[in-house]
Amino acid sequence: MAFVQFSKVSLAFGDRDILKNVSVNLQAGSKAALTGANGTGKSTLIKVMAGLVQPDDGSRSVSKDARIAYLPQSGLTHHGCTLRQEADKAFEFGYKLQEELEKIGDDLKSGNGNQKVLLERHDAILTELENSGFNRRSATAEQILTGLGFSHEDLDRKCEEFSGGWQMRIALGKALMVNPDILLLDEPTNYLDIEAREWLEKFLNNFAGGFLLVSHDRYFLDHTINEVYELFNGDLHRYAGNFSHYEKVREVELETLIKEYEKQQEEIRHLQEFIDRFGAKATKAAQAQERQKMLDKILEHEIVIPENLKKIHFKFPPAPHSGRLVATLEKITKSYDGKRKILDNLDLLLENGDRLVVAGHNGAGKSTLLRILAGVDPNFEGSVKLGVGVQVGYFSQDNAETLKGSQTILEAVEEDAPLELIPRLRDMLGAFLFRGDDVFKSLDVLSGGEKSRVALLKLLLRPVNLLILDEPTNHLDMHSKDVLLEALKDFGGTVIFVSHDRGFIEELSTRVLELKPGHFRTFPGDYRYYMERINAESIMQNAEFEGKAFPSLQPASQSSATPSPGGKPPSPQPESKSDARLSYEEKKKLEAERRKAEKKVSQIEEEIARIEEEKSAEENKMANPEVYSNGEKAKAVQAKIAQLSQKLDELNAQWEEAALALEEF
Repeated sequence: MAFVQFSKVSLAFGDRDILKNVSVNLQAGSKAALTGANGTGKSTLIKVMAGLVQPDDGSRSVSKDARIAYLPQSGLTHHGCTLRQEADKAFEFGYKLQEELEKIGDDLKSGNGNQKVLLERHDAILTELENSGFNRRSATAEQILTGLGFSHEDLDRKCEEFSGGWQMRIALGKALMVNPDILLLDEPTNYLDIEAREWLEKFLNNFAGGFLLVSHDRYFLDHTINEVYELFNGDLHRYAGNFSHYEKVREVELETLIKEYEKQQEEIRHLQEFIDRFGAKATKAAQAQERQKMLDKILEHEIVIPENLKKIHFKFPPAPHSGRLVATLEKITKSYDGKRKILDNLDLLLENGDRLVVAGHNGAGKSTLLRILAGVDPNFEGSVKLGVGVQVGYFSQDNAETLKGSQTILEAVEEDAPLELIPRLRDMLGAFLFRGDDVFKSLDVLSGGEKSRVALLKLLLRPVNLLILDEPTNHLDMHSKDVLLEALKDFGGTVIFVSHDRGFIEELSTRVLELKPGHFRTFPGDYRYYMERINAESIMQNAEFEGKAFPSLQPASQSSATPSPGGKPPSPQPESKSDARLSYEEKKKLEAERRKAEKKVSQIEEEIARIEEEKSAEENKMANPEVYSNGEKAKAVQAKIAQLSQKLDELNAQWEEAALALEEF
């Protein structure tokens, strides 16, 4: 059985221990994840296992003829040939075996060497070629590349035409094509959309070899692995079960650890106070020295809480009040070349409190739609109308490009933080992977991923009520995504977002907008419900293809009918004349009442906005020394604020009543 294993492996960089007496064994059937906070050495451990980094101590053993495939986080590029030709390089091992076969054939003909040994080796090579899939390499390469999102037309494109993310997909595809005994994947999901992640999940579930992977996608891990290795302070601990099970077990362990940590910190504080107070006094010098020894001994074994397991929570600034209708999009049409329409007559209503995820394959127009809604892309047909009081916050990976200059991360974030959140900024920055002295880095020296995290946090600190988020979880680890998810769940406004993290989508979404080139459909309910409907449709289509009689299943959309290719539902069947005569007067009356209800909601919203502005102006007066230093003036302003607050409460109650009445229409 193929395997790769460590035995008491140690590795240090300078005075920092990356690995301390680490032992691990991977073999066929191993389905393992490697976890730990950023910077703990996960990538280094995988490189040692791949044989790319030599340890200081210990041993690494690999079974004879075991094939090991390794995928780094980033940095791989391919050029000088087509995608099909590059994929064929993955089978280099097979071509070498073929060369050996030819040599053996020549030796057998000429009578050179031990004929029995040559024949046995000949048979062994033929078996290895068959088992490795080398004889089916063209079909295997095409199947894997299309599974990872490449089209059939892409196969004959030059590799240098693909962007950095697609370059890493090529590298991942080549690692899978090798059909290795051991597969080492460092962040394989970073550059994959949700469809490619689902394909990779199925591939790993059917993979006969062993694998070790690093990923920040909890859903992906829960559906692929059955053991977790945690790297912390150079030590490696194994936990059986999927990732969610590991987190539950670790949470129980952490509760005990935190109690011991708090007890130890209290002891450290008492000792340090005594040393600081009496260390300089001759009469207490001996006792101070004794306590210093005690303190040094404790610090040698100081308890440290893993950063990736610390629980950090933060809330957004209160979302400004907005009406029930947050945005109305009508007949949105967009084409980049004047021929192919990315979006075609798309209609969409966003309501207050929606958590709408935009789903679809790459190129379906997800990011395009978000840019249009955010006002970043004005070149489209149709109209976008924002509701009363709507304030937009937009995040995309392009935001990072605007962060430049000598400002530190902390200074840049402080610019957008409300006063009440400034004391918690260091915790928030920690949640977004900026810990310790990292917060003093200047913007100019940050990587693209670091700038994206800063841009996202700056946005979240602003008081808005419509968040438009394009891939907000990119460059975040699992803990950071949890912090962001909880904050978005508590957010008082509306969210429309795109993400490739299925667990994040399932936890946040309350509606789904599905985009396909030139088509759109909306689904009420969360992403799980959406996937159930899609799977049901797939089953129905397969059944119809096979000639079986199944009842039709129409997806929920903006119309109960199936949308036409232009994205618009077909015209409804006309009602009978008798039905029309009976309902005409009633419809006319209902329409008048609906317009009256809409007008009432709008009037209340305008009054709320006016009162909020007036209240804000009064609150600003309290920052004026002429007011807060004068008791009578301060008392008068506070009374006015209280009066306006009461008025706002009354208006909000009226607004809720009017909004509920409007919903009945």
